[in-house]
Amino acid sequence: MEGERLFRFPKPQWLNSANTRTAGVYLAGGLFSIALFILIDAASYSKSPLNGSNFHITFVDWIPAIFSALGMLVINSIDKTRLSGDGFSYSGDGVAWKARVVLFMGFAAMAGGLAGGVCVLVLKYIVAEASWPTAWMGVANVVTNGLVMLSSVILWVSQNMEDDYTYNLAL
Repeated sequence: MEGERLFRFPKPQWLNSANTRTAGVYLAGGLFSIALFILIDAASYSKSPLNGSNFHITFVDWIPAIFSALGMLVINSIDKTRLSGDGFSYSGDGVAWKARVVLFMGFAAMAGGLAGGVCVLVLKYIVAEASWPTAWMGVANVVTNGLVMLSSVILWVSQNMEDDYTYNLAL
């Protein structure tokens, strides 16, 4: 066994194929669209006559999803190769630490979105003792933010897979 390997078992070869990368991008897009559908469904239920309560989705309910979406945008804007450079690479600009700070801010925005969704669920629905069909609006907020986080992780990993047979052409 090689001395520089971290894990005992090697990584499967099919994991670095172009088809796996494409499937990951499509899966991330599907999860993101399901997340937005869940939030829009809860908002439409909130304003429908079927909602017989005084609970409605307002802008406060949308803020965590907005933060999660912005965090996803920030995280997936960073190239993985920028993170592994040292402080003196790229003409001494220190791009690696800047990329790490921006990546941290993106993850912090997504974590803040998820925490905000939980806070909205607890403070607006659980503390006020909302019954189940109405409490779904708060649960939908948490599920939306969780799916956006999962979608972001899948998209970042699938976009940054390394393939020996893929060429990056730059002008």
